Amino acid sequence: MIQLGEYHELRIERATDHGVYLNNVEDEEVLLPNKYVPENYELGSMIKVFVYLDHDERPVATTLEPKIKLDEFKMLKCVEVNKFGAFLDWGLEKHLFAPFKEQVVPMIPHNEYLVFCYLDLETDRLAASSKVHSFLDNETLTVEPFEEVDLIISNKTDLGYNAIVNQIHLGLIYHDEVFKDLKIGKKIKGFIKKIREDNKIDLSLQRPGYRSIEPNAQKILDHLESAGGFLDLTDKSHPDEIKNRLQMSKKSFKRAVGSLYKQRSIEIKEDGIILKD
Repeated sequence: MIQLGEYHELRIERATDHGVYLNNVEDEEVLLPNKYVPENYELGSMIKVFVYLDHDERPVATTLEPKIKLDEFKMLKCVEVNKFGAFLDWGLEKHLFAPFKEQVVPMIPHNEYLVFCYLDLETDRLAASSKVHSFLDNETLTVEPFEEVDLIISNKTDLGYNAIVNQIHLGLIYHDEVFKDLKIGKKIKGFIKKIREDNKIDLSLQRPGYRSIEPNAQKILDHLESAGGFLDLTDKSHPDEIKNRLQMSKKSFKRAVGSLYKQRSIEIKEDGIILKD
């Protein structure tokens, strides 16, 4: 399916006076206007394009790279406001629309706002919303404690700074964890400090010391010491065996083993792990 707001690798199928038509494997087609058609091209060759709606609300392809795509969070500048809403510069000819109902505060031309690009199911149009937290989900988490993550600062609160975690979840950096200037929309690396019972995420901008950030690594060390320095588990072991013996997922096991190996605390053999003296 040729999805609006996404990049696609499409085949150049046929040429017309207005441009070339591009096809996908389902034989759906979209026009690439003449101004974006490469000088030298061959029918049947592939081309990477971005698909959105033109001024006539028709799907159209472009070789320009927008500043944001579907299901992404980015800082965009407001360039115009009318009675329907605001229009944001996202790097394409037709500006990205932000309805009034999707604005946390009324947008003002020349100001920048952190927004999420979504597909309006009622109009089948791409749109922007500055109510970014409504597009985040902490019900099912895809991160674990002590994991390094990508953050986007979303807003400042009395407790600290809210941040978008891996473009999916919402987390909080407490004021006492902040030792540098943080601006809305800033992209930084961070770490999952703690996951609370209600799935709220505490974040840290500093990588803590090895033993404090990786309790699973300590658990493996404890097993090694109690087993005489050898543990017959590897990255090829079945996830259920790892879970039953260590009470951790295979992903957590591999991360913990990697931490221990980097610390030169263990040796990794084909049949298991050896504790180094």
